[in-house]
Amino acid sequence: MHIVYPAVVSALLFSIGVYGVLARRNTILVLMSVELMLNAVNINLVAFDVWLADALHSGQVLTLFIIVIAAAEVGLGLAIVLALFRNRQSVDLDRLRSLAEPSDHDGSAAQASQPGGDNGARAPAALDTVTSPQLTTRGNGASDQDGGTAQPGHPATRGGSA
Repeated sequence: MHIVYPAVVSALLFSIGVYGVLARRNTILVLMSVELMLNAVNINLVAFDVWLADALHSGQVLTLFIIVIAAAEVGLGLAIVLALFRNRQSVDLDRLRSLAEPSDHDGSAAQASQPGGDNGARAPAALDTVTSPQLTTRGNGASDQDGGTAQPGHPATRGGSA
């Protein structure tokens, strides 16, 4: 057997896989492209094992290990994709990049970067309290009253509800 034919097929498969990883934005297609690259490596391993007439058949043994690793990669990859789809309703890689960049909605990062500040330290919720003779409402929405619950529209409650 001539070694050029499987090497060319392997190079083409690997090139298609690299293009798929770099150009695609769909996570499923990127996983399929990685599988193409692994299969190209498998073709090379088996072809060179046959061409070199290895007595131990180490290329074929390595191919079996790569197949097992590829199966594990598919299982984990699809589980991660399904979890991301449940949370984000998309498997588009450009939309998933926001996972790496935390958004700060309360402004504590801007407060922490001010010189002379307290590095973003915030008062505990127990200190953030509004009191009245009948009702005590804490900053976390919990309310205490002697023998009852907060009444909607009561002046001490925030937002008109308990």
